[in-house]
Amino acid sequence: GKTLLAKAIAGEANVPFFSISGSDFVEMFVGVGASRVRDLFEQAKKSSPCIIFIDEMDAVGRQRGAGIGGGHDEREQTLNALLVEMDGFDNSQNVIVVAATNRPDVLDPALLRPGRFDRQIVVDVPDIKGRLGILKVHTKKVVVNRMKVNLEDIAKGTPGMVGADIANIVNEAALLAARKRKRSIDMTDFEEAKDKVMMGIQRKSMILSKEEKEVTAYHEAGHALVAIKTKGADPVHKITIIPRGRALGVTMQLPMDEKHGYTKNFVEGRLAILMGGRSAEILIFDEMTTGAGNDIEQATQIARKMVTEWGMSDLLGPMTFGKKNEEVFLGREIQSNRDYSEVTARMIDEEISRIVRDSQRLADEILRKDIDVLHHLARELLKYETLDSKDLEIILSGEKLTRPLNGKITHPKQRERRQKRQGNKKTEKTISTNKFVADKNIPELGNESNQKSKRAEAK
Repeated sequence: GKTLLAKAIAGEANVPFFSISGSDFVEMFVGVGASRVRDLFEQAKKSSPCIIFIDEMDAVGRQRGAGIGGGHDEREQTLNALLVEMDGFDNSQNVIVVAATNRPDVLDPALLRPGRFDRQIVVDVPDIKGRLGILKVHTKKVVVNRMKVNLEDIAKGTPGMVGADIANIVNEAALLAARKRKRSIDMTDFEEAKDKVMMGIQRKSMILSKEEKEVTAYHEAGHALVAIKTKGADPVHKITIIPRGRALGVTMQLPMDEKHGYTKNFVEGRLAILMGGRSAEILIFDEMTTGAGNDIEQATQIARKMVTEWGMSDLLGPMTFGKKNEEVFLGREIQSNRDYSEVTARMIDEEISRIVRDSQRLADEILRKDIDVLHHLARELLKYETLDSKDLEIILSGEKLTRPLNGKITHPKQRERRQKRQGNKKTEKTISTNKFVADKNIPELGNESNQKSKRAEAK
């Protein structure tokens, strides 16, 4: 989005636009970077008014004095030349400098002071309005069935995605429609493309045994049932036991609205949902498997943040523990500064363990209370392999799912109506066919009687 913003500025300003990457300044020869900076600004002043865009600014604008070598650093000389050109004795009037970076935390403080990069624009992940606008732009290039496709539903179902992800979904949907020899893209193509981008590619070649498939079905049904029964949790969008990516099954939840902050009850419910798969395995098979490894890892990370960052522990109170040391060249969170005692460390570990165990206990209670629904969900998953939100509503209402010839799961009442319509069409066809046969036989009978009379006259 940052580079796209620079392109938009270039298109709207109608002035000369100079684009360069931060890595293009520094070469193996000493002094090349500083001379390139001077040449760039000299050309810009000749073409003023103009815009200079420096992409990946952190390659040349990292904080000075943090070099690992300890000696002369060519980057520092390049940065010094850039600082002088931007705000030195020679005023670069009518030359606007725009830069983009993913690491504003490692930039030199002198770059960010007033007179240089004094205006900082945060290009965040687009909200639902932004995603809808991006969808409208990309769907102009393909043929979409406007009667069946609702772009607002697609925008609601893609939280956290950036413009490149949405463009990828539209592209994948177009490829799927082309493979099926369709004239336009419909909603099923978009849903399949969205699942492919969000959950990974289906591994159809992977063959699971009957026992593994059953364990996976109960595992995913446990996640889904706990999510459905947890108050305030995000609604379940889809459950599948078709292997995707590195997972044997996936339970996907999508938020109804954009969320920027989370309550303690929501986080505890999220932990219970993560532990629901393991609880279902122990409840049904009285056995633990390795399938819950990623769930436990996520639950432990969330519980640790609750205790050490978010102040959600009743025992330790509203305090943060473990300050991160982010080295400029070594990357983020290379090491953590332990600013607490051994006693506090033991209390933190005990609190994390307690929170995760309480979450599993809550998941156990939900599954034991609705064990019949758990069995029903797992059976339908084993039968159909994929269930969406509408199918879950039918299962929870106690009705059975049916799969017609077109491969979609439908409501029993819809199936009855369809059978009635098909029966009426069949009777109409049979009546018309018999009528046609009767009319066709009339002249033949007449011909036979005429032939008989002619034979009698001849005799």
